[in-house]
Amino acid sequence: MHRLRNRLIAAFLVATIVPLAATVWITTSLLERSLDYATTEELDRQSRSLEDTVRQFYQRERDALRAAALEGRVGMTAHAIAGIAGWPEPLRAFWESGEPERFDLSGPGGDHLDYMRRADQGVEVYRRDLGGIRMQELSAEFGRTRELVGSIEGRDLRRGFTLTLFLLVALVWLVSLAPVMFIAHRFSQPIQQLRAGLTDFAAGDWDRRLETGQDDEVGHAITAFNHMAEQLRQNRDRLVYLAQMSSWQSLARKTAHELKNSLTPIRLTVEEMLARQPPADRAFMTEAVRIVVSEIDTLERRVRAFSEFSSEPSVTPEILDVNALVTERVSLLRPAHPDTTYSLKVDACGPRARAGADLVKGILTNLLENAAEAAGPGGQVLALTRAREGHVEVEVHDSGPGVSQEASRTLFEPTITFKKHGMGLGLSIARKNALLSGGDITLVDGALGGAGFRVVLPAAAEGEA
Repeated sequence: MHRLRNRLIAAFLVATIVPLAATVWITTSLLERSLDYATTEELDRQSRSLEDTVRQFYQRERDALRAAALEGRVGMTAHAIAGIAGWPEPLRAFWESGEPERFDLSGPGGDHLDYMRRADQGVEVYRRDLGGIRMQELSAEFGRTRELVGSIEGRDLRRGFTLTLFLLVALVWLVSLAPVMFIAHRFSQPIQQLRAGLTDFAAGDWDRRLETGQDDEVGHAITAFNHMAEQLRQNRDRLVYLAQMSSWQSLARKTAHELKNSLTPIRLTVEEMLARQPPADRAFMTEAVRIVVSEIDTLERRVRAFSEFSSEPSVTPEILDVNALVTERVSLLRPAHPDTTYSLKVDACGPRARAGADLVKGILTNLLENAAEAAGPGGQVLALTRAREGHVEVEVHDSGPGVSQEASRTLFEPTITFKKHGMGLGLSIARKNALLSGGDITLVDGALGGAGFRVVLPAAAEGEA
């Protein structure tokens, strides 16, 4: 039920996770992500504390050496100015600096402290043993420690950057996933509805329609489904109606044949009986024969109507000017119904249909005649035309009593009526002819308060003459 949505989500995951993983791997490789978690705070604090201790020790030794030198408690080495060329480099640098005194480290690793003091004839040097503490090595070790602390801090910075990058990428991925899931749901939901509609339609629910508010491919597909369902339903109804008409035509053909075979000898026998009557009884017999012959004529008209109903009219499609055809039919029927007001409302575009002219004329004549009879004296009949996409419509409305809901169910089924001018087959024949022309007739809401009928005919192609 959610296969399409799941496929869209899976496609998003495949399309994003692989490059996401590659991006994270390359980024972390370039940033040389550290292997272990560590903190430099404690190491930095201890190294600084130790450095302060060493500095205090060095300062104490300097003060002690100066005090011992001033008090004469430590040996002294004098370097005369005359031998300056042979002085060690630190000693010469001190003399050239002009400073009154200077402290310097000597010995292996700086384990001795030298106190150099300027004298009148040269430099006096006092030396103190630091007890094996190599100050130069300690100083170098402190430098390496500071470099290590900086390196660790750099690794922590890269690690923090890596974690931040990972969280940022994950956040972007999640934010990207949300709209994809929303889009997937937007796509999958109407498609699920479409699938359910097709399933129900295939199961026989011919009235199933779908609602859509989307103006995209899926919305167009749903619109196409609704249009297809409506067309199939109409085609099914037309086929059912034509199948029923075929059965009714077969019955009408047999009935007409049997009635015709019986009416002819009855007419001849009655006329023969009248001819053989003596003059004394002829008056009564003449009236009786007239009544019988009149009823036989009525029955013969009905037989002819059944014969016409059972016949299959030839269909010769041609291009018809619908406005001209409707105007002609109205003009033809106006004299027969002088008390009825006919009005026209034709499409200014001049719609053209492709259908059989005789069939369409019969359809319009039947509908306009029925409308005039329903409207009665003083009533109104409206005929209008309009062009639609792919077809042409002709509507006939009357101001009569209209058609009840019960009567509308069997309105186009052939019936037998004993009206003076009707046989009860007009609407069924009209609809059959409309279906044979590629169109149909339907009952619509009356624009004048009575009944309304719509004739749909296939439109002629553009440029077709």
